[in-house]
Amino acid sequence: METLVTGSIAYDYLMRFPGSFQQHFIPDELHNMSLSFLVDDMTKHWGGVAANIAFTLAKFGLRPKLMGTVGRDFGDYRRWLEGRGVDCSTVIQIDEVFTASFFANTDDDNNQLAFFYGGAMNLARNYRITDIVSQQPDLVVISPNDPVAMVSLCDECRQHGTRFVYDPGQQVARLAGDELRRGVQGAFMVVVNIYEASVIYEKTGFTLDDLREGVEIVVITESERGSKIYHADDIIEVEAFPPQEIADPTGAGDAYRAGFIRGLSKELPLKLCAQIGALSATYALEVVGTQNHEFTLADFVERFRSLADDEGLLDCLLAAT
Repeated sequence: METLVTGSIAYDYLMRFPGSFQQHFIPDELHNMSLSFLVDDMTKHWGGVAANIAFTLAKFGLRPKLMGTVGRDFGDYRRWLEGRGVDCSTVIQIDEVFTASFFANTDDDNNQLAFFYGGAMNLARNYRITDIVSQQPDLVVISPNDPVAMVSLCDECRQHGTRFVYDPGQQVARLAGDELRRGVQGAFMVVVNIYEASVIYEKTGFTLDDLREGVEIVVITESERGSKIYHADDIIEVEAFPPQEIADPTGAGDAYRAGFIRGLSKELPLKLCAQIGALSATYALEVVGTQNHEFTLADFVERFRSLADDEGLLDCLLAAT
């Protein structure tokens, strides 16, 4: 299955705050807020939602194409991704700007405050899938990106009859109700976390039933509570796999999506797809950084089978892709 992953490609600056954000917010003074959090450490990592998803898809044996706009500082990052099996021939480099940057501060309760500088990503609206590939891929992932680009990419997929996964992520805060409605329309799968789903309901006027009626597969993740998959008349509940430790939550959702998509590419049952995603997310939780989790497919299958019964179906991951 040829998969094109579109969206943000960024550098991540990850910080840890030794305390709880909640203790520093005064509800009656939020209109007059001025806060500064002194952090203990900061690390710089490869990141961006599309790049994160592509990275983990490559770990599962696929060679996904990555589509996004980057700046003149992308050289080392390109070599990193290509060296790990991601096809970066479809990345558009714009030398007049810098690559996007993500700044995230996580507290002891694993709550997170995040800020994103668009940089080159803001120019993604100028490019279409047909500008970079000669034929439409089997599946397009539309993840957080320049909002205009996201709408355009959804329109293009509908125009060509290309299956697409709509993953608006943190861009639900920027996307207007009509833009979110256009994103959902015609999607093969919509995947969001429980908070993002609430924002979509509020902005679009849709209910969960409305989403289920118009989308073949709706996936709503609920952090440590697992995820729910809505397909036809079925509601499939999948538990999260416990991590050995939580080093940083950033990127766990991206790893989940990659695992789920890999399961789909093998036409596995939806529950097993979500379980692959859940364990993939667990690997990401156990390290700092969104592209630092490591596993071989043999290790992944062995760990999975120590936690759940796949009825032998995961043997397909060990076969040649």
